Amino acid sequence: MPKRLKQSYWRIVWRQFIKRRLCVAALALLAMLGLIALFAPFLAGDVPIHATYQGKMYWFPNVIGYRDLVSVAFDEWEPAEDESAVWPVIRIAPDRSDLFKILEKPTSEHWLGTDNRGRDVLSRIIWGTRISLTIGFIAVGISVTIGIVLGSVAGYYGGKVDAVILRLIEIMLCFPTLIFILALIAFLPQSIYNIMIAIGITTWTGAARLVRGEFLKLRESDFATAAIATGLSDAQIIFRHLLPNALAPVLVNATFGVAGAILLESALSFLGFGVPPPTASWGEILKQSKEYIDFAWWLVTFPGLAIFITVTAFNLVGEGFRDAMDPRLRQ
Repeated sequence: MPKRLKQSYWRIVWRQFIKRRLCVAALALLAMLGLIALFAPFLAGDVPIHATYQGKMYWFPNVIGYRDLVSVAFDEWEPAEDESAVWPVIRIAPDRSDLFKILEKPTSEHWLGTDNRGRDVLSRIIWGTRISLTIGFIAVGISVTIGIVLGSVAGYYGGKVDAVILRLIEIMLCFPTLIFILALIAFLPQSIYNIMIAIGITTWTGAARLVRGEFLKLRESDFATAAIATGLSDAQIIFRHLLPNALAPVLVNATFGVAGAILLESALSFLGFGVPPPTASWGEILKQSKEYIDFAWWLVTFPGLAIFITVTAFNLVGEGFRDAMDPRLRQ
């Protein structure tokens, strides 16, 4: 497809998308969550962003050396007259415990309260944003990559190759996703990387079916026939000519996939198979609330709202782009 026409198509899609104010608000919210995840060390933590100590200047990348220089805890240290420090907005690390403030209600010091170990809930939710979004995007990246490769091969070659890949997709669909992931994690060490891999290799079927369907239509088009007539290799035809024209529905599906991956990670953490403690995670905070749900309402409300708002925002953005790409649904 000529570059000019491709740009015009996406410009039309964007114009149709911004007509949906709720979807635009959801996209802005996701951008804000991305910034929170990216700048989590600047928003919550007990390590200075910048400090001057004993005549030397230390920036954030040198916090390890700075820790070795200071003999007292960061939450107790204050710079002298000839020293200075710039602290994060919330001067509490997500893994710092205070046994004198266990299960404390929201106060001016702990805006969203504390958990059963005296850790600040707001600080843990901020750092949990990074964990949840990282797992969501990387897991979906793995699943989309697998789905694109298998769907492209099945749609382009057809015949026995298509039949084998379709049987593989049907076998994967027979297993409940959560049960399959739990079975995989049971044989793997508990880590964030294994969770991303497990989610990625069990959720690729949707992308594979979408790509296969698009390839079945595109392989009979005139430009595909011309590419074959010029003697190009199968790999060039698939990845250079057909795949770029088949990615639109996959990108929309990936948006819903990120929401699903965040929900799966939260469910795994809630069941005790997710991110290993003391790493902050929305699902891990919810897990702690099981024993204190009668009175520690903040352990349920705030991480639950974070999960609900994030998943809803991803679904709204996905629906907005789906409608903008469909001429029958355009305003």
